[in-house]
Amino acid sequence: MDRPGRLLLLSELRVRNAACDVSLSRCLLTWKRRASSPVYRPFRPRFCVPLFHRRPLSGMSHSVPLSEIISVREEDEEEENGSGRKDDGSWKKIKDGDRLDGRLAFTVSYVERCQQHRWRCAEVTFTCPERALCRSWVSSIREQLASISSRPRSLLVYINPYGGKRQGKRIYERKVAPLFAQAGISTQVIVTDYANHARDHLRTAAELSKFDGVVCVGGDGMFSEIIHGLVWRTQIECGVDPNCPDEALSPCSLRIGIIPAGSTDCICFATVGTNDPITSALHIIVGDSQPMDVCSVHHNNMFLRYSVSLLGYGFYGDVLTDSERKRWLGLARYDISGVKMFLTHHYYEGTVSYLPARGMIGTPRDAGRCRSGCVVCQHNGQIQSDRAEKYETEKASDCEDDGEWKTIRGKFLAINAASMSCACPRSPKGLSPAAHLADGTTDLILVRKCSRFNFLRHLLRHTNKEDQFDLGFVEVHRVVRFRFTPRYCQSDSDLELELLENGKRQIFSQICRDHPACGCAPAYSSWNCDGEILTHTAIDVRVHCRLIKLFARGIEEPQVFEDLANPSAI
Repeated sequence: MDRPGRLLLLSELRVRNAACDVSLSRCLLTWKRRASSPVYRPFRPRFCVPLFHRRPLSGMSHSVPLSEIISVREEDEEEENGSGRKDDGSWKKIKDGDRLDGRLAFTVSYVERCQQHRWRCAEVTFTCPERALCRSWVSSIREQLASISSRPRSLLVYINPYGGKRQGKRIYERKVAPLFAQAGISTQVIVTDYANHARDHLRTAAELSKFDGVVCVGGDGMFSEIIHGLVWRTQIECGVDPNCPDEALSPCSLRIGIIPAGSTDCICFATVGTNDPITSALHIIVGDSQPMDVCSVHHNNMFLRYSVSLLGYGFYGDVLTDSERKRWLGLARYDISGVKMFLTHHYYEGTVSYLPARGMIGTPRDAGRCRSGCVVCQHNGQIQSDRAEKYETEKASDCEDDGEWKTIRGKFLAINAASMSCACPRSPKGLSPAAHLADGTTDLILVRKCSRFNFLRHLLRHTNKEDQFDLGFVEVHRVVRFRFTPRYCQSDSDLELELLENGKRQIFSQICRDHPACGCAPAYSSWNCDGEILTHTAIDVRVHCRLIKLFARGIEEPQVFEDLANPSAI
């Protein structure tokens, strides 16, 4: 934490009828109870959201980073304007005391850390002996908050009312919008009417110069719409051809916020540590910034999609394809399709070529995890930036001169590329626990043909502490680019036709696929790209380092939560 620095204000104020020395610097708000002051009640912050069970703060000294203060309000001013909230018992008692001795109060709302990486909005009220001092404190804190340039002032919000349990609009209106209003953030809210509505609006109609960020309320699919609209528009404005796989893409200037309201919310979980709308909203308010890599997927010099989490061929592609035929089952369709595809046990032949990540620290088998302030992301991200500058300066004809391509041929049950851990509540470790958010690489996981029992061992290790890569039929490589070509040639319309048939060929067609000698079409899987099906199997994937930024800071270590849950330790 930053050093307190020069004090801006130092006064003796009262907190819950206890005299405290309160100080304000450019980075900390601190209050410490005077030793001679009687204590009538222990300090317990009031929460801006429904109360939940928590351990009361201990100790005599409390500190809050200025960057984590949400707002400050003068209670007398709020009462005069008639905008105050309904008082509870303790609040009324404080105000009654103010009327008796003529003192005024101001309330500071700030971030309070809870268990499981959750944040809450807590409040502390300071009582001043005179009006001038109260206003001086309020104006000083507001002035310092206004000087934090990383905080958003205006946001463009897209709400998906159909994702997950169809609670997106309700979650935003009840939990998020009040916090944005309290922090003084203006918003333009658009409720999407159809698939790719947000993507299309961002590409053409949105006046992005008016906003400091874009927020999506929904799941991973809604987030995918946002990046496809924002990244595409950025490339067009910068004169970059998105259809050229060798082009270095220009990073987006606007940050993206995610309010989880979908079925999985994998990206939110991997960047914040929890799928909690209030926590995500508070990360947006304080102006956090977390860079993130994005993979571009091409087929024959034609752009297909962007990916930020998982590209899966074979098992995960089959599960998604089959589950799309069972959408009427709701979220249960993923479990049913997963069991079905495991029993079917398809394997697919093809060739994987990849460009290994060279000169970087970290491997996919590391015990360390990508966390807030990750050293691996900082080091490798700088290396990638230096290489990009060198490439632009020398105008090299081939960006692949930094390494030698490697090729693997075989029969695979699954081919996965994880650009992040892909952790979620069902799989706390994720597909690749040591994958990093912003190091310019992706972890290429190859699961070769094996027995059902061995494949089940591999799948189960995603849910326990065993190493899912410590198996003879599994190999993992950290790469900056890779290509996949199926063994059999596929026309551009084969997979589209198969998807349109919507399951007409079921049991017998699958048997025939495993035995091409019978004259049936060869076996093809499909690529699962962040929950969307790609219509091509032969693809070229390139990692673009730190192409976007999120309103997040990465998952904080448990020690940070322990220290800040007890501010007297600061």
